[in-house]
Amino acid sequence: MSNAMLFVVPTPIGNLEDITLRAIRILQEVDTVVCEDTRQTIKLLSHLKISKPLISFYTQNQLKRIPQIISMLESGKSIALVSDCGTPAISDPGYYLIKEAIDKNINVVPLPGACALITALVGSGLTTDSFVFLGFLKKKTGKMKKELEQAKSIQKTIVFYESPHRILKTLEVCKDVFGEQTKIVLARELTKKFEEFIRGTIKEVIGNMSGRDILGEFIVLVEPIQISLSEDISKD
Repeated sequence: MSNAMLFVVPTPIGNLEDITLRAIRILQEVDTVVCEDTRQTIKLLSHLKISKPLISFYTQNQLKRIPQIISMLESGKSIALVSDCGTPAISDPGYYLIKEAIDKNINVVPLPGACALITALVGSGLTTDSFVFLGFLKKKTGKMKKELEQAKSIQKTIVFYESPHRILKTLEVCKDVFGEQTKIVLARELTKKFEEFIRGTIKEVIGNMSGRDILGEFIVLVEPIQISLSEDISKD
């Protein structure tokens, strides 16, 4: 077993106070920080008064970077993996680095911390005892619809990410798949000054969103079946 350590370090999704004491200590102690965008990570490290060598790691350069990072780990370097915000490896290429490190018998140490999908889920008011996370949906309407229909059949709360320029189109697809009276929640700007939860039926939320400026990435949560509180309690 190698003595190398790959730390998976969550970073704030908006509010800079949402970083753990352990995460700060690890960032202070590691030899190098592997990050999605060096410009974003420098801002965070500067705020924490930490200076470390940075290596960029994102979808377009991951094939080149993974062997380089693994080689550093195998030489005994300690490395922190971060993303621009939130927990690495959730809908980003950090997964591939973690998998390769495990395959090479390198110690992977995940830290708990900020995660947009969990923050949105617990604040949504929808069923949280079980859910399915879809990441980013397929871009083509037909494929998106098929993906949502498959998730609907599981009968759990559905969570996925969406961009501001596609949200209205996606809501229309949700209306076709789930029906306009299905409960849906849009979460945006989480932990920031203008944090917002938009709750209601799909029909109501489409009406709310139409004609307004749409900014910020969205977490979309859909409850495809109606579960009353009494039904939930009776299961216990």
